[in-house]
Amino acid sequence: MDLSHDELQFSSLYLARFASSFGFMTVLTLLPDYIDALGATGVTIGLFVTALEVARTVGIVPLGWAADRYSKRSILLGALVLSAVAYLAFTAVTSVDSFLVARTLQGLGMTGTGLVGLALMGDLAPNDSRANYIGKYNAVRMAAGIAGTIGVGVLYALTGFGVVFGLIAVLFIVATVGIWLFVDDDQTSIEGFAFTDLALNRRILTMTSFRAQYAVAVSLVRKWVPIFVGVSAAQGGLAYGSAIVGAVLAAEKFTNMLVQPFTGRLSDRHGRAMFVFLGGGAYGLVAMAFPFVSTTEGLLSISVPVAGTITGAVVVAVCLNGLLGIADAFREPASMALFADEGKGEGITSSFGVRSLVWKPGSILAPLVGGWLMGTAGIEWVFFAGGFAALSGVVTFFGILSWNHGRRALHQW
Repeated sequence: MDLSHDELQFSSLYLARFASSFGFMTVLTLLPDYIDALGATGVTIGLFVTALEVARTVGIVPLGWAADRYSKRSILLGALVLSAVAYLAFTAVTSVDSFLVARTLQGLGMTGTGLVGLALMGDLAPNDSRANYIGKYNAVRMAAGIAGTIGVGVLYALTGFGVVFGLIAVLFIVATVGIWLFVDDDQTSIEGFAFTDLALNRRILTMTSFRAQYAVAVSLVRKWVPIFVGVSAAQGGLAYGSAIVGAVLAAEKFTNMLVQPFTGRLSDRHGRAMFVFLGGGAYGLVAMAFPFVSTTEGLLSISVPVAGTITGAVVVAVCLNGLLGIADAFREPASMALFADEGKGEGITSSFGVRSLVWKPGSILAPLVGGWLMGTAGIEWVFFAGGFAALSGVVTFFGILSWNHGRRALHQW
């Protein structure tokens, strides 16, 4: 059955999103192996995460402006090519410095693929079902996350870094060809500097009251889950191999992938603010449960080929990370759709750029704080701090929303 032109465009964007998420989750899954191989500790571990976020931040404003002013398709193509180069650079890592170079290139490529790809998806999606389309788009990202955790964890154990990152580079090349062949040139052109007007948009300001704090929560929890599962017991971790780390990370992606299209459709029908509130609050509560995972170690012990011994702690970690995926599935499509609604016709890439910029202070500084907490107070305090940031964010969001937009705004947005 022949695909329509619109279906080919959406499919090409899905493939580009798959490649970007697959690469990101591969590095995240293998991060404990890089930490042990390079001898990184404390703040240096935080720097491994912060380097990515700094690079992702640098490109937001220029890429967002250029994509709205000129061609989203051209910017996306360039970002995909840069990403292919970045993942080839990971095959040559031999020191902390070379890892940081590869991580920086990865971050620059991710800004282009994530920001501009999402803007194209928001532009193409119908107005009355935008959150549902974004939910499906994000579900593809989650599917890539599963492949980039379970599959890569096993592949790395069998082959090493070189084969893994070579395959990722090939995937980006295929995605580049798909965008070049099937996605139309952008016909819209936004004059001026849309970031300024959108940054002062009343609804966007209300959303940023939550998002700025939630960035701290996610940056700590999501980045430290694989570290907690994979690093040595001497550093407070569970000391499991890459296959187990991949399985734990895949749980979040799997539950998010299943739930997000459904929650996106519900937020299209019933408003979006309530989904942001519920998802953010649940995320904070589940995050605070992670430090107690190690107490369940002796509840179960099963030997599995390649993966090794599966204990009660592994099962509980998988379940908790799966719950984090469900919590974020409530928040994410609703949040993205709100920013797309405000940016449609006014500079949709810039609207998502504002959304990304608000995230960056927390995502850059939180890993450094997390590394310090891990090295001084203990790894459990990273999760307590992340959970508190999420709960603080939802309380602030509810307060500002009620004060500025009325007590029923949580049900009406």
